[in-house]
Amino acid sequence: MSELFKLGIKEAVEGLEKGDFTSEDIVNSLIKRYEEKNGEIGAYLTFDAEGALEAARLNPKAVPIAVKDLINVKGQPCTCASKILKGYVSPYDATVISNMKANGFIPAGRVNMDEFAMGSSTENSALGVTRNPFDLTRVPGGSSGGSAAAVGADMCIAALGTDTGGSIRQPASFCNCVGVKPSYGRVSRYGVTAFASSLDQVGPMTKSVEDAAILLKALAGVDPKDGTSSDAQVPDYPSLIKGASMKGVKIGIAKEYFNVTGMDEEVKRITDEAIKKCEEAGAELHEVSLPHTEYAMAVYYIIAPAEASANLARFDGVRYGHRSELAKDVFSLYTKSRAEGFGPEVKRRIIMGTYVLSSGYYDAYFGRAQKVRTLIKRDFDEVFTKVDALITPCAPTPAFKIGDLQDPLTMYLNDLFTIPSSLAGVCACAVPAGFTTAGLPVGVQFISGALCEDRLLSISKAFEDISK
Repeated sequence: MSELFKLGIKEAVEGLEKGDFTSEDIVNSLIKRYEEKNGEIGAYLTFDAEGALEAARLNPKAVPIAVKDLINVKGQPCTCASKILKGYVSPYDATVISNMKANGFIPAGRVNMDEFAMGSSTENSALGVTRNPFDLTRVPGGSSGGSAAAVGADMCIAALGTDTGGSIRQPASFCNCVGVKPSYGRVSRYGVTAFASSLDQVGPMTKSVEDAAILLKALAGVDPKDGTSSDAQVPDYPSLIKGASMKGVKIGIAKEYFNVTGMDEEVKRITDEAIKKCEEAGAELHEVSLPHTEYAMAVYYIIAPAEASANLARFDGVRYGHRSELAKDVFSLYTKSRAEGFGPEVKRRIIMGTYVLSSGYYDAYFGRAQKVRTLIKRDFDEVFTKVDALITPCAPTPAFKIGDLQDPLTMYLNDLFTIPSSLAGVCACAVPAGFTTAGLPVGVQFISGALCEDRLLSISKAFEDISK
């Protein structure tokens, strides 16, 4: 009973159904694990032990899940790891939380992240450091670093993350867990603090592909509160991935993802080995091209900051969150509250976003970026008429040392392999693929077409099976 924290969703559900243990037993095991490990890893910002135990007593078969700290849960803080939202307590549940609760999950602890999801290392959190459970001197990735570290360290059964340009997949690779970025619109964004509204998606971070399928099924679906959510039927993912096989699967190898300056040799080796395993298991390999991939980074760092500058305008010191004590009038209330409340990376992106939206620059930057985004999407649409999925690295390197990447542009390159699929709105999954000689996890990424999560999860499960 004391090591129930090691369970994944599937094992937890099976044990609860058999009556081997109760939800309360799992929560108590997680509380103990939190007390033992959070001091060194710093995955959680808060753990609502009392609330989780009360929910477990009300539903003895529920599974507790860690929640990234930008998703609203009624009665819990939602700080987005920022000083500007210190003291804010959510008055409502996000749709993903309502869906989770309706499907037998309990939102337990709040996990750390890069402030307002802007970053690739969780070093941008204003509320504390999160360390990689496989090497405490290294980052867990970001922005969903707390989610990934909690899963990788067995400090939760599973976690929710969000992915705007790679924020589920890169930390999943760094922390040896499965991370799914659903297609845009597959999961409701209502109640999820917006970073870039045309890119943000909530997804599962789990200990296995099957767990990800179970949790995604619970999260997904149309939502009248989110006009961008898709009304496409949600398949029964857990059933559809049973008996998954690589035989006859057409896997695309996009040359643009492999001829990259600065890719770590061990990441290349592990990715090449993963491709070989797929071929040996019966997959058909096809070389393909995504010619506009080279523009994806530039496009993303125009569109995402532009949308962020608009979305973050609501944090003004008036209605909720931090209010400067130095303000003397309305204008200084806005400027001083925002200057004191936002961290350096958030300020950088707001300034960048405001600039590209400003009169005289809108067409030159934002308008042109939107056109190139369309071309990037067309590349993916074309490729998926020929192959079932692409296989790529998740990140150019394994987890790097805390404090090593001080240059913002170098940090941005961590999302080199994840940004294009985000811009295209297609689905992608990070799956553990091996370890470096230093013992650091490395994942590979599978990418499939829009609303093709059933195919994506099936291929990811087949890879997981041949990788064990």
